[in-house]
Amino acid sequence: MTTFALVGAGPGLGLATARRFGVAGHTVALIARDAEKLDGLTAGLARDGIQARGYTADVLDIESLTAALYAAAADLGPIEILQYSPVPRADFMKPVLGTSVDDLDAPLAFSVKGPVAVVNAVLPGMRELGRGTLLFVNGSSAVRPKPKVAGTSIAFAAESAYARMLHDALAPENIHAAQLIIPGAIRPDAEHSSPDTLGMRLYDIHTERDGFRHYSEPLPDQPQDTP
Repeated sequence: MTTFALVGAGPGLGLATARRFGVAGHTVALIARDAEKLDGLTAGLARDGIQARGYTADVLDIESLTAALYAAAADLGPIEILQYSPVPRADFMKPVLGTSVDDLDAPLAFSVKGPVAVVNAVLPGMRELGRGTLLFVNGSSAVRPKPKVAGTSIAFAAESAYARMLHDALAPENIHAAQLIIPGAIRPDAEHSSPDTLGMRLYDIHTERDGFRHYSEPLPDQPQDTP
């Protein structure tokens, strides 16, 4: 049995995706800052017959983040699938002309150093398995910069570049790196961007292993990028 590890676990997209991978037979490791929230999420998954465990860590604290992933692999089994989808903080979203050098420290740590740290933590185990999937989830500012949310736009673009390089470098090792862009809000009533629909989409990206960039729905007035 292998493990699905989710960095940025929450009651919406995170829980839905964890449930989808758990139903498919994977153990589930949930990583987030709030221990009480993690207890509620793991209890909900347990009611569905899914083996899940929570690990407290902050993506801005690299030591706690990597320790959580090492512990999850030791407790639950090797991590075959990693999803990186923590929600950016509101203070990352300043307008471009009001963004200082210091304002970029946390967004870049959140969206670049965090992903690099988690990939380095799980990659040896994936290589040992001979397979793996790295899933990165971003908003539309990753591909269409928005001057009102400069910090996130800059950091998401850098995360996208890193993930794309991983896609190319790891494909010969049967490790698939992919990105899902969610242009709009995640809502239970959204046709293409409800938590359950997105969870199924992420599972399909894992199993189909087709291309790098995927969209939950097309960006308005802009053709989709070539995968």
